[in-house]
Amino acid sequence: MSHASLNSTNMFVSPLLTWFDRNERPLAWRHPDTGAWGILLSEVMSQQTPVARVEPVWREWMARWPDPASFARASPDEVLRAWGKLGYPRRALRLLDCAGQIVSRHDGRVPDDVEQLLALPGIGDYTARAVACFAYGKNVPVVDTNVRRVHRRAVEGRFLAGAASKSELAAGAELLPGDGRGPRFSAALMELGALVCTAASPACGECPLRAGCAWVAAGSPRPSPEELAKKKVQKFVGTDRQVRGLIMDVLRANDAAVPQSAIDVVWPDGAQRSRALHSLLEDGLAEQDGRGYFHLPR
Repeated sequence: MSHASLNSTNMFVSPLLTWFDRNERPLAWRHPDTGAWGILLSEVMSQQTPVARVEPVWREWMARWPDPASFARASPDEVLRAWGKLGYPRRALRLLDCAGQIVSRHDGRVPDDVEQLLALPGIGDYTARAVACFAYGKNVPVVDTNVRRVHRRAVEGRFLAGAASKSELAAGAELLPGDGRGPRFSAALMELGALVCTAASPACGECPLRAGCAWVAAGSPRPSPEELAKKKVQKFVGTDRQVRGLIMDVLRANDAAVPQSAIDVVWPDGAQRSRALHSLLEDGLAEQDGRGYFHLPR
C-alpha cells in the first residue's frame, strides 16, 4: 500500500462509517436475513437501473423464487414477464442460466469465492466481488461507478472520466481497512457516491470526507474539455433500445404469439423497427413460429 493510500485510509474510514451509520438507506436486500441469492439478484437488477425501480421487482422475485433452485425451474417467458420494464432484459435470461449453473455445479448454493462467481454466466468483476463482499463478508474491493467517482475525487483530486479499468480494483483494495470493517466500508463508499458525491452536483458541505478530500483541496476543479469528451451520456429516446423495449412490451402483454401487424404499430420507422426486432431474435429475447408470428422464448 502506498503512503498516500495509507494516509487516505486512516483519514477516511471512521468518518465515513460514522456517516453511514446515520444515513444508510433501508434497502430491502440490506436486511440481515438476506442471503447470497438475494444479494446476487439485487446486484444484477441494479446495474444501470435506479434502486427505486429495482426494489419492488426484487421483492416480487424473492417471494416467487427465493433460491436458485426454484428460479432455475422457471421458463424464459415467465422470467422476462417478471422482469417487466427494468431494462436490459438479457440480464434476466443470464440470471436464469446463472441459477442453472449454481444448481448443477454448486448444489444450489451461491459460491463465496470470487473466481467461482466469475465463472457463472452473466457475472462480471463487479458483481462477483459484491456478492463475495456483501453476502459473505470477504474483504475484496467492490468498485462501481459511485466508488470510482469518490476515489477519483477524494484520493486523486480529479474528475471521473473514461471507462473502468482493472487498475481501479487495486486502487480500491488499497483503501480497504484490514480490521473486519472492509465490507461495511465498501458499502459506505457506494452510498456516499450515490447520495453525496454525485456526478453533477456533489454536496461537499455534507460529505464526511471533506477534510481530507483532494478534490476539495484543489479548489473543486471542473472537468477539462477532454475529460468531458470522455464522459459519454447514454440517450434513450429514439434509439433502437427504446424500440426494442416497445416490442418487448407487446410480447410480454400477450400469452399467444402475435402477428407482425401488432409490432408494426409500435414505431413509425420501418427500418429501425425491423432492426430492433431482428436484434431481439438474435439475442434470444423473442422467437418466431412457423406462421411468422412472434412470442417470448419458451
